[in-house]
Amino acid sequence: MNLELFIAKRIHFGNYKGEKKASSPAIKIAIAGVAIGLAAMILALSIVIGFKTEVRNKVVGFGSHIQISNLNNNSTYETQPICVSPELISKLKQTEGIKHVEVFATKPGIIKTDSAFQGVILKGVGNDYDWGFFKKNIIDGTIINPEDTTHANQIILSKSIANKLSLKTGDSFLCYFIGDNVRYRKFYITGIYSTNFEDYDKLFIVINIDLIRKLNNWEPDEVGGLELQVKDYDQLDKIQQQVFVDMMTYRDRKDNTFLARSIKEMNPMIFNWLDLLDMNVVVIIFLMFAISIFTMISGLLIIILERTNMIGMLKTMGARNNSIRKTFLYISSFLIIKGLFWGNIIAIGILVLQKYTGFIKLDPDTYYVSEMPVDINILYIILINVGALLLSILMMIGPSYLIAKISPAKSIRFE
Repeated sequence: MNLELFIAKRIHFGNYKGEKKASSPAIKIAIAGVAIGLAAMILALSIVIGFKTEVRNKVVGFGSHIQISNLNNNSTYETQPICVSPELISKLKQTEGIKHVEVFATKPGIIKTDSAFQGVILKGVGNDYDWGFFKKNIIDGTIINPEDTTHANQIILSKSIANKLSLKTGDSFLCYFIGDNVRYRKFYITGIYSTNFEDYDKLFIVINIDLIRKLNNWEPDEVGGLELQVKDYDQLDKIQQQVFVDMMTYRDRKDNTFLARSIKEMNPMIFNWLDLLDMNVVVIIFLMFAISIFTMISGLLIIILERTNMIGMLKTMGARNNSIRKTFLYISSFLIIKGLFWGNIIAIGILVLQKYTGFIKLDPDTYYVSEMPVDINILYIILINVGALLLSILMMIGPSYLIAKISPAKSIRFE
């Protein structure tokens, strides 16, 4: 029989008539401190991971995970073409970790209406384009349909551009292209999207890639580049390096050299900013853990003071200091577990409520999302709980040594 555990249970759970139970306000505060600390740690991690995932998915939605383009391209959206063969696409699809391959091209233009004008980037896509991202963010109309011959030159544009130019689904407008000669084309709006990512929403409109080929006088196999989607984002750097090496030795029929870059290389400021958010999580977890430990140490010391008389009696009957310390560590464990239980209830309850109701709203102009994003990762929650439990118990060992300083003779007379 575990005597220490038996005594700890009687002290903590005892509810017999005339038996004193450790339930002072300080103990309740200690439990509340652990609960609030754990809830704050889970919420901080889930919110930051959810926010990073949401912003990352929006950046990837506009530019995919990896882009292959002409090595001679400059920093503008007026790209030099590359020749793409079915064999090259097949080779890329067979690369380990690649989920999808699609062609694209970009071209700067200026939209002119009767009352305003706006500089934009036309992104041309082919029949192989993955429309999942834009289908998710379409708020009016539909995506472009090359098989629909009712309207030529179909496009989708953002709500931001539409509002600035007073355009809506079904309207048409002229877009001008500046080069050796000024040219223009008339486009028909089939849909309006909104991602709340203003840096991209105010720029990109999506059209069929054949329209850019005609504007640039490209041949049928020429494109601005290739976009590659990976199966696992965590393997992006490794896959990008493999594609980069493969493309370094590849030449198309016009002897063009290819360059493969990841979305992180093309948008370093955004991804560096997202990486900095990890430091915020570390700081929050450290502070919450410190607060939880402080309240638990206070609670343990109060329990020891409340039970000074009992400690003296146990010592008088021959109990060793280690045995008594072990008893009070069991009591601390009960308090910590109770705090962890309520902390999980609070955190998971808020996360589930936010995920399915979105009751916490954000300013999309500042945070790029209209609702606070959350990521409910059971593995992370379990790891936080296990880590908090183990570290809290370890931190209780030091204060428990106070028991060794209690004198049996004096403690028995202690009131």
